[in-house]
Amino acid sequence: MESHIKVFFFILGLLVFVSISEIQSVEAAGEYGRSTTPDNEAMKLIPCASAAQDENASVSQSCCAQVQKIGKNPSCLCAVVLSNMAKMSGVNPKIAITIPKRCNLDNRPIGYKCGPYTLP
Repeated sequence: MESHIKVFFFILGLLVFVSISEIQSVEAAGEYGRSTTPDNEAMKLIPCASAAQDENASVSQSCCAQVQKIGKNPSCLCAVVLSNMAKMSGVNPKIAITIPKRCNLDNRPIGYKCGPYTLP
């Protein structure tokens, strides 16, 4: 009888864990869907590393292409710029949010609030 109770609580705990994990992954995925996160999307912006740290650095075409893809959703772009991965990579958010303008993207979200920053 005691082993049945242990099995029951093990299965119950496993179900609770799986449920919580699913809820957190959906919340973390946010605008990106289930398969990615802001940190994963930040990895796609590696070509922008120098441009995100120095406002006088030139912005490569590959950087602009990635920013254009991610920037179609301004909240996604902000989440990437403010992500842990971006912080750990030395990205300066105040400079990084200028990249869409420096790429001359026509459809950039001018005036969009990105945390304490505003997209120019």
